[in-house]
Amino acid sequence: MGRRTNLLRLLIRLIGPALLVLVVWRLEDKTELWSAAKNADLLPFGLALLLNVPVVHFKVLRWRDLLEGCGYRYPLGRSYAAVLSSLYLGMLTPGRVGDVLRIQYVKHEIDVPYVDGLAVTVMDRFADLYVLAGVVALGTVHFATVLDSNLVYLSWLAVAIAALAPTLFLFRGPVELLGRVLGRLTDRWHTSLAALLAALRGLIGRAVLVAVPLTILSFALNYLQGWLIAGALGIELSYLDVASLLATTSLLGLMPISVSGVGVRELFLALVFPALGFQAAQGVAFGLLVFLCNYMAIVLAGFVAWQVSPPPFDVRERDES
Repeated sequence: MGRRTNLLRLLIRLIGPALLVLVVWRLEDKTELWSAAKNADLLPFGLALLLNVPVVHFKVLRWRDLLEGCGYRYPLGRSYAAVLSSLYLGMLTPGRVGDVLRIQYVKHEIDVPYVDGLAVTVMDRFADLYVLAGVVALGTVHFATVLDSNLVYLSWLAVAIAALAPTLFLFRGPVELLGRVLGRLTDRWHTSLAALLAALRGLIGRAVLVAVPLTILSFALNYLQGWLIAGALGIELSYLDVASLLATTSLLGLMPISVSGVGVRELFLALVFPALGFQAAQGVAFGLLVFLCNYMAIVLAGFVAWQVSPPPFDVRERDES
């Protein structure tokens, strides 16, 4: 059963790459894809790469501030190691599960309880979801007359899920009902859930005042990277066009069928670019360069951080958990 489960997970993760192969294979002019990438202007692409530095810095500041909201101070250098290592693992696994590594860093080094570490990680992710949902909603309105109606409906459905799912945890009601059900099964689950909800809701003010503004700055730089990449490819897109496209691909990329949205992103762009007056091959080239700049560059930095300061797993802690 274990082998079958692992095989099933592997097959699910391969759906995204399979979509990428299918998209490239279905292109009418495959040479346009390679020539677009080969002839890209290196200067704007290099500037886009450099913008990863402030993007990561804003992520680090956001996580550290949320930790302080729970009463814990973590050194800036160690925060970089924790965030970069978690981004490294998260971008190589569907669903960005690497975020939980940060919990291990602060538990091991400054004795942050798992409940508080998880609350910070969850709120960190909620900030991403809310800002992403807002940009996708703006993009859906922006492209309403261009996109296929099915894509519009899918975008609005994704916005609704991204906006409503965190709300279930932040406000009293449905999750408490789930807690009662779990309480009948085991007191430990009920107690842990209650502690997590209390810690999470205690961070709401911090999230609104600090985490969300830092998230907006980080996303704004991500979209600037995309705009520079479009310019490097000679694709005339406005900043709002790029923000709308990349926000939607990011939201779709959260589905656990791909690694960092590979395949899902390129499929979406290949469908949308012809409606914007460009070739599908240009959309695929744009998606691949965005992946190289916004994801693989951070994966490389995270790999270095992992080697310099690997996650502090302790055998006794694993046995106890």
